[in-house]
Amino acid sequence: MELPPIPFEIPDIMSYLPVQIPTMIHPAVVHFMIAIPVIVLFLEIVNIIMRKKAIGGTNFLLLFVVAIISVLAYLSGLVDGKEAGPLAQEVTDELLAHKLMGTWLVMASLVVLFFKFISVVTQNGILKFFYLLVLAGFVGGVLTQGKEGGELVYEYGINVQSDTMFDLKEQVKECKKGTSTEAVSTPVVEEEVIETPTVDEVVNSVTAPE
Repeated sequence: MELPPIPFEIPDIMSYLPVQIPTMIHPAVVHFMIAIPVIVLFLEIVNIIMRKKAIGGTNFLLLFVVAIISVLAYLSGLVDGKEAGPLAQEVTDELLAHKLMGTWLVMASLVVLFFKFISVVTQNGILKFFYLLVLAGFVGGVLTQGKEGGELVYEYGINVQSDTMFDLKEQVKECKKGTSTEAVSTPVVEEEVIETPTVDEVVNSVTAPE
């Protein structure tokens, strides 16, 4: 299913951050982005029977954490995407679709958090049921996004380099470091001295009896 484009321009959040997001933390962040909503959905289903306020409050805090993690997953994905290098058009389209889905999931996490807050405040049964539907849809979207992200890595090799390529890059770095820090010594070629005989030596060698 092709998602619609974002109806507004997203500001450049990276320029406002006090620190720079390092590369290759996106996979670690995404694991939390997938696991926590699944746990929340499981607890919400259990809480239909148990009806514990403590579980509801815990889920609200967890969804607040999910909203923060979704932003971090989006930003770390932007950083890793820039490191992917030149790609084929098909892979580029897949990567852009993955980015679009991630953007929608950030906004969806805020929607889920909002409906959770409303359901807790109002204690309305219909709103709680609608909240569970929204949460289940959000979990489905997160799982789909995780699957597509895995395909980008394992099928298209995004941000994956072979050991040979890594070794070559390391060798190039060592060569550049060596030429910049060490003086290049020019080998000295010793000239061979050829002794030329004198005229007397030549005459004596010709006239000398055998």
